[in-house]
This record gives sequence, C-alpha cells and structure tokens, in this order.
Amino acid sequence: MKHIINFALVLIISISSLQAQEFKGLDASPLDLVEYPGDRGQSKWARILYSRPQLKGRAIESLVPEGKVWRLGANESTELTLFVPMKVGGTSLAAGMYTLYAIPQGGEMTIIVNKATHVWGAYSYDEKMDVARIRIPLEEGDESLEAFSMIFQEAGEGMMDLHLGWDYYRGTLRFSK
Repeated sequence: MKHIINFALVLIISISSLQAQEFKGLDASPLDLVEYPGDRGQSKWARILYSRPQLKGRAIESLVPEGKVWRLGANESTELTLFVPMKVGGTSLAAGMYTLYAIPQGGEMTIIVNKATHVWGAYSYDEKMDVARIRIPLEEGDESLEAFSMIFQEAGEGMMDLHLGWDYYRGTLRFSK
C-alpha cells in the first residue's frame, strides 16, 4: 500500500511538471537585433533591439498614425544601446541605453531619442525625458516591405546610417563619432 501511495505521488508531481513546461507560440511581431559594425570581432558602436510588426494586409496609416508618438516597432519600446559616445542630429549622446520613438508627419518623421528604458510601447512616453529630436525625410522605396525593418550601414569615416523601412516608406538617421 505504501508503494502505491508513493507511486501515485510521483506520478502526480511528474504530470504537474510536464504541464508547467508548455511553451507559447511565436510572437506575431518577432524581436530582432541590429548592430554596427555587424562583423564579429570588431568593437561595437551601437545595437538596436526592436520588434518587427507586419502589415498583414493592413494599411500602414492604421498602424502608425500620423502626428502621434510611435514606439518605432512593436511590443516593448525600441532600445538603442550606444557603446561609444555618438552624435545624432547635432546632439551629443553619451554611451549608454536609450529608447527610440518616432512621429510621422507628412513626408518626414521625427525620430526621438529618450532616456527612459525598459518601457512597453509608447504608453508611458514622457517628452521631458527626450535627449534629441531629429527630423528625417521619408522617401518612397521600390518595393513594399511586409515587416518593419532596420539596418545599420557604414556612412564614411566615423559615421553610420540607420536605415528604416516599412511598406514603401524609407528613412535614414545618421550617427557620427
């Protein structure tokens, strides 16, 4: 009888452990990372962590309303880590972590570099925490991008460009050492 009770307890604990290991499915807006330089073995200048929303047949204007603060991605706010001091739009930024937001308006976008970190979306956005606001023109690309995308590219000695794209919209933000 004692062995049956012990066996039953072990069985119940095992079943409980298996149920606790259920994994959730893939995120609808997967997390991505871009770094500069992207080559292994080189000292990094910057890294961006962001989630990549997708159009899925929706109009971009319904996902990124004009004139309103957008988290520059999906889910958690987009995080910029600078490993070295940089300049962006004439503003000097110390090495450290920042959050990126954007406000699309007409044929341009205002990119916001903010001191708040580890925040979800743009719901707790506080303009008093802004350290830089840079206006960039938006251009039309040749093809539509289904998922919001970012990439760093060398822009000359001591400079890098952050290219942003979604749907037919393209923009570039320049950083310099």
